[in-house]
Amino acid sequence: MKLLEKITIGTGFVCALLAGGAQASVTIGGTRVVYPLEQREVTVKLDNDSHNPSLVQVWMDDGNADAKPGDIKVPFIITPPIFRMDPKKAQTLRVMYSGEALPQDRESIYWLNVLDIPPKADATSGVNSLQLAYRTRIKMFVRPAKLPGKPEDAPAQLSWKIGVSPDGKGQAVSVSNPTPYYVSFSEVDVESSGHLFKNEQGGMVAPHASAVLPVAKMNGVSAGAKVHYTAISDYGGAIDGDATLNP
Repeated sequence: MKLLEKITIGTGFVCALLAGGAQASVTIGGTRVVYPLEQREVTVKLDNDSHNPSLVQVWMDDGNADAKPGDIKVPFIITPPIFRMDPKKAQTLRVMYSGEALPQDRESIYWLNVLDIPPKADATSGVNSLQLAYRTRIKMFVRPAKLPGKPEDAPAQLSWKIGVSPDGKGQAVSVSNPTPYYVSFSEVDVESSGHLFKNEQGGMVAPHASAVLPVAKMNGVSAGAKVHYTAISDYGGAIDGDATLNP
């Protein structure tokens, strides 16, 4: 575990390097995990799509992407935490709730991390190579039983208004969420007076909370402008909708 913890310190930088083209050999079967709290456990499938074996480490975090696996305390256990994946093989992870108190009137969120460490390059080949571990990190929504409404209906219940960008130099979109569900976006556009302002980074708003979503070059937008959003469902699908931007 100590060796792998040292490797994971730099994986945030590694992922940024690889985002342009390379992909992890080990992939997760889904873009998010939903954990119904009434269930004893959920399973997550991994696949090794490459022709080489990989050493894999998995862990959960509570939002701090830079925290070391051994220092993180979360109310979930994952088995197996470290394992070898042979080429073209699959592995099932078991995620189990350990029973610590969590809010019962809204969802909680954690992140599942999968670190893919490729085999050492052949030193006798005479070819210089740079080997990088690749980390994949996805959201896990923890859903208590009997929450009101449906998660797929939550995006339509959001309220939108004009806000101030985080740097204070322009306008942004402020979104408020009255529901007990997290709502994630892949895209948010604002249409005003024939101009289209886009946020292609996405974002997320927590239950019973508000969030500011920066929109590129948005300025001079007045109340009554239209918001076009694409939210993400439990299954990674698109939920498209329109709303009016309030003052």
